[in-house]
This record gives sequence, C-alpha cells and structure tokens, in this order.
Amino acid sequence: MPSWCWTKIRCGGAFGCLCRLGPAVLLLRVTPGRNDPCTCGSGKKYKKCCAGAAPAGASAAAPAAPPASEPSPAERQQLVALFQAGQAAPLESRARALLTRHPESGFLWNVLGAALGMQERDSLGAFQKAARCLPQDADVQSNLGIALAKHGRYAEAEDCQRRALAKKPSHLGAEVNLGHVLDFLGRHAEAEACYRQALRRQPNVPEAHGGLGGTLLKLGRLAEAENHLRRALELRPDFAAAHSSLLFLHNFLPDRDPAAMLAEARGFGAQVARRARPFPAYGNVPDPERRLRIGLVSPDLGAHPVGYFLVGVLSAAVAQAGASFEFFAYAQRAYQDPVSEALRQCCRSWCATPDLGDAALAQRIRDDGIDVLLDLAGHTAENRLPVFAWRPAPVQATWLGYFATTGVAEIDFLLADPWSLPEAEAGHFSERIWYLPETRLCFAPPTQDVPVGELPALAAGQCTFGCFNNLAKMQPQVVATWARVLAAVPGSRLFLKAPSLGDAAVRREVVGRFAAHGIDAARLILESAEARDRYLAAYQRVDIALDPFPFTGATTSVEALWMGVPVLTLAGARLVGRQGVGLLQNVGLPEWIAADSDDYVARAVRHAADLERLAELRRGLRARLLASPLGNAPRFAGHWLAALRGMWGEWCRKQAAGPG
Repeated sequence: MPSWCWTKIRCGGAFGCLCRLGPAVLLLRVTPGRNDPCTCGSGKKYKKCCAGAAPAGASAAAPAAPPASEPSPAERQQLVALFQAGQAAPLESRARALLTRHPESGFLWNVLGAALGMQERDSLGAFQKAARCLPQDADVQSNLGIALAKHGRYAEAEDCQRRALAKKPSHLGAEVNLGHVLDFLGRHAEAEACYRQALRRQPNVPEAHGGLGGTLLKLGRLAEAENHLRRALELRPDFAAAHSSLLFLHNFLPDRDPAAMLAEARGFGAQVARRARPFPAYGNVPDPERRLRIGLVSPDLGAHPVGYFLVGVLSAAVAQAGASFEFFAYAQRAYQDPVSEALRQCCRSWCATPDLGDAALAQRIRDDGIDVLLDLAGHTAENRLPVFAWRPAPVQATWLGYFATTGVAEIDFLLADPWSLPEAEAGHFSERIWYLPETRLCFAPPTQDVPVGELPALAAGQCTFGCFNNLAKMQPQVVATWARVLAAVPGSRLFLKAPSLGDAAVRREVVGRFAAHGIDAARLILESAEARDRYLAAYQRVDIALDPFPFTGATTSVEALWMGVPVLTLAGARLVGRQGVGLLQNVGLPEWIAADSDDYVARAVRHAADLERLAELRRGLRARLLASPLGNAPRFAGHWLAALRGMWGEWCRKQAAGPG
C-alpha cells in the first residue's frame, strides 16, 4: 500500500501530517488564495466572490466575513490548531459540531474527512459530501480520489485525480496520487511519468520517491528502484511502506549477502517497534488443549495467489478441527469473488481493516482474544507487519505470502519445509523456523475447468518454453541463460506472459534484451495478463516452463504443473530461490532441478529432445500433483493444525514455567 499524499485543505498556511502508512502533507488555510475556488461553493474564484465582501479600507489580506453557511475565521483557526497538534479525535468532534450549524460547508466536510483519515477510518462519505459542496476544488477532488482508492475503486479514483490536475496542473499531491492509482491499475509506464513529473516539481517528496521505486521494481529496473526507495527512507526514516518495498526488492538480486539482508530487515523491525506500544499481560488461558482462536492477517484473502493456496487448506482445517479451532480474518483489501466467499465461510469473524490504524487493529485483535496470529503477507504490498510489533496475540507467526524474513522481532515463528529452507539457512531469519514435514504450500485446484491438452510440440514440430512470472524476476543472468537454452534447441521459442507486457515500451525493451544475446524477436511470444481461465489455457501452448532465479516461482509453477507442464528450476541457497525445489521434490520430479546455470541449460536441452517422455509426463502430471502432498489439502491441514497447536503449546509451557 502506498503512502498516499493527502492534499491541501485551505485554512491559514500551516502544515501538518496525515498518513496512510506513512506521513503525508496536509495544508490548512484560514483564507483561500485569491485564485482558488471560493469556500462558499459558488464555483467562482475567491477574488471574484467573497473576497469582495471585505469592508472598504480593509487590507487585501484580511479575511472577509464568511457567508452564513461557513464557520468563522476564528472557528477555522481552532480547527487548524487541533490539526497541528495531531489531535484527530477532537478535530473530528469539533468538525461534526460545526457541521450541525453549517451542514453545506465543503470546507468542514473536507476537514472531517481529514480527521477520519488521520485515525485510519473511512473518510469516503465525508469527502464525497465535500466534493458536492465544492465541485471546483482541486484539493477536495484529490482527497476524494484517495478515499475511493482505499475502497478499491481505482477507475473512479483516477478520474478524481485527473480532475484535480485539470483544475490545477501544478497540483503536486494529485500528481503523486495519480501515480499510485495507475500503479494499482497496472499502468506502470504512466505511473512512472506521474512520479517523475512530481519530482521535477519538488525533488524531496518521499511519497514520490517511494511510489517511483515500487513502480520501477515492477518494471524490473532494480538499481533505479533501489535508489529511489533508499532516497524515500533518507527523507523519512519511518516510511514503512517504502522500507517493505526495499526488502522485497532484495529477493530479486543474486548477489545480496544474507547477513546484510537480515540486518536490514531487523532495521525495519526496530523502526516499527519504536512506534508500537505492546500490550501488558495477556488474558489468554494457557491451556495447551483448549479451543484456539487463530487470526489471519492479509491483504490477499480472495482471488490472489495467497487465496488460492489458503482456501483448500482452511476448508480442510475447519472440517478436521471441529470445535478445536476458530478462525478470524483481518482483511486489508476487499474481494468479492468465489475465493473470498469460500474463505469467509470458514471464519467465525471477518474484519475489514483498511480503515483501522495499527493501534486500532491491534486492539481489535486483542479484543477478539486471538491465541495465534498469522501474517500471510510479509513484505508484500499492503501488509500490516507494523501491527505485529504491538504483539496483540501471545503467539505470532508468518507463513505463505512471503519467502524471506520479516525482521520483526515480535513475530516468533516462520513456517517452512525442509526442501525449501534447509536448516543451514535458518540463521538468516529473525523468526524461529517451524518446519512442516513435507511442504509449506498446498494448492487448491482452480474452479475454472481448463483441460490439459496434448503436448504442443507434437503438432508444431518445435519446443515452446514458457514463463508466466512477473518480469521483475527476469534479471540479466536469467535472460542470458534462457538465451543459451534457445540457442541450444533449434527452432524453439520462448513464451512470456506478464501484466507489464501490455505496455508496448516494455515489449520493445524485452525484445532488445534478447537481441543482445542473438535471439531474434520472431522466437519470442509476448502476452499480457488475462482472466484466470484464459491465463491457464495459455499453458496449452507451452511444452516446458522455465523457472526464473534467484527469485523462483510458486503459484505460476504449481499452475504450470496443474496444466501438465513440467517446470525446470535452478536450486538456490535461500528460501526464495528454493520454492521450485520444494514443489518438484514433493511432486516427485527431482530430475527437473538444476544445480547451476550450465546444468539448467543441459537439462533443458535433454528434456526438450525427448518429446515422447514429455507427452507421457504431460498426460499424467495433473493426477500426480493431486496425489502428492502439494494437492492433498486434508493431509496438509493436519500438519498445519499440528504446527499451530505446537506453537501454542510452547507458549503454555513457558507460562507454566514462570519468569526466567
């Protein structure tokens, strides 16, 4: 989740902060500028409206007597003082009181929206009313756009930010906020242009550097991305969203020292801990056998890779556990789809969290009496890791949505498996590793009925390699290795499918990168993302999937296996580089695991030459997946519930042992 750049509310030239996940700028002025829209809502410029009501001989800078529908200058200044002091609740209370006397004051509705935003509460209604009262106000339009984006209404949010810029082309906040929205919509080149324009206007805006860094990461321009993210943190050391993006970026780079990565992650943990206020002693009864309340914290509880891996496990866990476990979901992003509905049916409680600040969410978790709290996001987008620093539950763990350490000292455990995280690597995590016996992932079959199909090479007479991972994973060493594969397999082609390939400039850049290795554009198939049924059907055109490295695939790899396509992976040292190892070992395909890049090329050539074996494997691979630990949800759920019970049991024993 970006740190939204909340825009100006006029009331006197004073600056203060309002934040999404990090501070942002809010300007309050008692009197509008002469060329600004008048706060009376007339639609005229202030100089041609209420400014003319000033008494004869009064200073041009003196505030005019407000219309009856507006608060007085003194009342406005009181709101400024509350805002400057960061007193969000009194600011809200005072704005509501004044609205009883001035119910059509766009200024007051805007202030109320700001007060609600400061408390991480839903501000959409207030900003909608402000926009109705002040339809020509660029700042109000931008604030409304922020509130719409927080509700996932990105197309409407884009319209608001563009209206703000049409009314005020130099509007820095709207420029940054438009970049955020375009990034969410997958229009990364446009988002980059917005951020760069904002930085040309003002080079020291943390939100612009952080947003640009995140966008460049998605485009695979990692060195530039890292520079901007580090600049965002220089400008604002407590910018948690930018810090998470930086830690996420490290996973794409092959040469990062694990000890240095752990140290930087611990730096994030220390930063969020400084802002947290951990709770005193817990009221949870330390009985190792009683019914447990399990909390699931995630922005991805729906049609998302996390949802796809979770839904079968949670359904099986509920069926097995009976009354022994209860599940509580804390959903950072709204989904309306069959996956979210299936997950909701498994939970006793479903709490929407976008408008809950860290303190409020921690208190909600505490009030729910959660025994074991699971983070399912790590340092991915819209995570709520800072909440874990408050330690709202006695046992806290991370699992599923991330593939490295969080660095948060208050997270006790990370769930992994021996294939993907060897014990020798456990020291590179701030969490203690809790090992599941077979696999850390369990795949739920897609609801879309897409058949496997015959091996395309049999009809085409040539092998088609494919990779449907994010292009950020396609770093220079990957391109070089894949080019060697194409050169060694005459007539072969490479099919790449990723959201950013919808951009013509990105496609040209990809073609250029392979051309530098002697691979003609005719041997590349480049396609953008599609709906899941068509996305899965695209695997019917792939013979062998190539896993990138050091950041290997997980969801894409299992989906390839589901569609009968074997995956060639390179075994790395870190968890993020061994996801393919864990998947292929569990499905019984160790011959598809390469030791290094030379071995990777050699295995690709060997497998591509044996079309009869590939065709046979393709026909049986879906059944093999379902019969393996990767596809057996009841079996996995038993291991998962045992892990939750085991972690809880350790806490109970510590309570019984007492201090020391």
